[in-house]
Order: sequence, then structure tokens, then C-alpha cells
Amino acid sequence: MASKSVIHVVEDNQAMRDSLVELLEDAGHTVRAYARAEELLARGAAIESGCIVSDVRMPGIDGLTLLRRLRASGSTVPLMLITGHGDVSMAVAAMKAGAVDFLEKPFEADIFLTAVEAALSHPMSDIKAEDTEASRQRLRKLTSREYEVFEHLVAGKSNKEIAAQLGISPRTVEFHRAHIMEKMAAKGLPELVRVWLSADLSLSTK
Repeated sequence: MASKSVIHVVEDNQAMRDSLVELLEDAGHTVRAYARAEELLARGAAIESGCIVSDVRMPGIDGLTLLRRLRASGSTVPLMLITGHGDVSMAVAAMKAGAVDFLEKPFEADIFLTAVEAALSHPMSDIKAEDTEASRQRLRKLTSREYEVFEHLVAGKSNKEIAAQLGISPRTVEFHRAHIMEKMAAKGLPELVRVWLSADLSLSTK
């Protein structure tokens, strides 16, 4: 049976758009598809509750700009971004702008559907930032060096850039990054950014 919520798919690539619509409908969701962000924005207050899945790079209004315009207009519909050209800085910008998730193509169908379900079960109007002290306690699990790497990660730096600034090898950065993810029970960079934002700490890195 179709869900009461609507999944809005914004994707300029028709093959990808059709694939996502089919995947979501097979999972029982009601879906609206748009080839351009402008089409979704034109609906204004008529955008049904549920969640929005948008590509990042599109002609005209891109995914990040779409997110910012929706938030500026007062929309609380959760939005997750997908991209085939992801990088650390883009993921950080997306999370800071209020994206509920950031997935890099190609992604497994089950990972995508799980992310959609998570967005649907936690509408923006009900999402509360993790308690500041709880986030800081998670960060206290890190060693001094791991915390340095963490700060550079959420600042949008690549492994190579972090290695150059800290005077260590990219492989060592990757080693620390893996330990950071494990200690903080984080599945990816978006979750690290969420912890940093909720901890309300300034970055010492530039």
C-alpha cells in the first residue's frame, strides 16, 4: 500500500529519475518526479509532506540552492541530496544547509531506501539537534591527533590537504579517519558534521 507521504524526486537525468521512481514505487511510496528544481519550487506551499530527494548538479537551480531556497521560504520538508560528483566540502556544505542526508552515486538500493525511510520518520519540524553535552562527550573519545583530523574533515578538507597541513601521510589520515568513524559510531561524514554542529564548537583549523 502506498504511503501517505510523498517522495519528491528532483533529477535532470531521465534514466536516473525513472530508476529512482520505480525503486520508490516498488517499495510502496507515492512519488512525484521533476526534471528541474524550478518545477518543484513552482509548487510552493502545495508541496506535499514527505521528503525530497534531489540531485546536486543540475541545469539552472542546483540541489544546494534548492535546499537553501526551501529553507528560506519556511519549508520544513526533509531533503536528502544525491550526487555522482561528491566531495568532502560538498557534503559539509549540504549538512550545514540542513540536508538530512548526502549520498554519493552509485549507491545500493537498500541504502537509498533506508535513508528515505529515516527522512520520513524524522520530519524537519520534529528533528532536534543532539544534546550539546552528548555530542561533546562523543568527541571526547578521540585522541588529540584524531580530533585534529576530525576538525579538518568537518571543515571540508580532503585527506591530501589534511596530510599536508598536519605533516603526516594521506594513509595515516585515512587510518585516523577510520578510527574516528569507529569511536563515534558514525556511518559517514554527514553524521560527523551533525555531531560537530550540535556540539556548538568553533574550529581551530583554517
